[in-house]
Amino acid sequence: MLVDYWRFALSNSRFLGFGFFLAFMSSAGQTYFIGVFGSGIQADFGLDAGSWGRTYMIGTLASALVINWTGALIDRLDLRVFTTIALLGLSCACAVMASVTSPLLLVVAIFMLRQFGQGLSSHAGITSMARYHSTDRGKAIALAAIGFAFGEALLPVLGLYASQLWGWRHTFYIVAAVVLASILLALWLLKGHGQRHAQHNEALEHRAREQNTSIDYTRRQVLAEARFYFMLPAMIAPSMIGTALFFFPSEIASAKNWSSLWLTGNYWLYSLVSVATTIYSGVLIDRFSARRVVPLFLLPLVLGLVVLSTSDHRFIVWPYMLLMGFSFGLYFTGLSALWAELYGARHLGAIKSMTNAVMVFASALGPALVGTLLEWQLSFLAISMLLAAFCLVATALLVYTLRTPSN
Repeated sequence: MLVDYWRFALSNSRFLGFGFFLAFMSSAGQTYFIGVFGSGIQADFGLDAGSWGRTYMIGTLASALVINWTGALIDRLDLRVFTTIALLGLSCACAVMASVTSPLLLVVAIFMLRQFGQGLSSHAGITSMARYHSTDRGKAIALAAIGFAFGEALLPVLGLYASQLWGWRHTFYIVAAVVLASILLALWLLKGHGQRHAQHNEALEHRAREQNTSIDYTRRQVLAEARFYFMLPAMIAPSMIGTALFFFPSEIASAKNWSSLWLTGNYWLYSLVSVATTIYSGVLIDRFSARRVVPLFLLPLVLGLVVLSTSDHRFIVWPYMLLMGFSFGLYFTGLSALWAELYGARHLGAIKSMTNAVMVFASALGPALVGTLLEWQLSFLAISMLLAAFCLVATALLVYTLRTPSN
């Protein structure tokens, strides 16, 4: 397995590096990074957990509405242009976040961070891997998705330290400068992309001529299929639940009588397991297909939520992080490969922008939902059990759908 990965990585190192780099840079707009500044932002603007969660929800929902259109542009724009726009927008978003002076501008900043970070930067990295690596799609997505895991392992802790040293506003100014400088590296990693894209288009045309028809779905055809809606609960579960858990590290730590640094300092275990699972799942997907690998990916998350609710012992964080890592490692690779398998690669950008919009919507719902439940004085035990039950229902629907022939 490792030999296969090594050979594939060496022969495609620059382009795979692009996917990894974009996934990593998207961290500036991901909840696991923004969440560590929550207590400082709440203090500056006088927000409680529920109000902060709803503010985050509004900005994220706005991003979900827009990304259905902006994400589809990757099918029409040169990838180098699309990437430049995404990273330039993310740099501006960080600068706006650093300078916000009112709750209204805070919503705008959240919208920009989510749109250009979680949305377009990660979309560019993962969609390009799924599109241009049809034979080794699982391995390509897996290697790129490691960028998310690196971001989760390193940046929350660095962000927390930086905010303690310089404050959350100055930290975002520094991130804005780093993202701006990163555009040159991203473009260097895309050197020779014009030839790659031409070969991809030629391969699509050749396949269409051989089959005398196209197996590639449009976004409208996907929306007309019942199976897409049966897969929705499983699609939104990781974004909704993971975002909520990463958004409230201080509240989780407080409920467990832990320090915030103890909780965020153990994100490395989650990331390590996520990376290992992502790599291995890439091989499994290439060998057996995403359709066979994906169905039970939420079950470790269910166990993780149960574990989190069973004890307040500080070392319970380790099995919790480990189980979360299993689910999200499968999620990072599996769903992106699944869309390409089920619906083809020609309109993959439009289809993934639509699924991204759904997942961004779910990521907006998670913090608002959990924040509101906390306001209602619901315990983390009850909240964890509710989220675990949702995952079980979503898993049953996904298993049924992927074992049922398409319409």
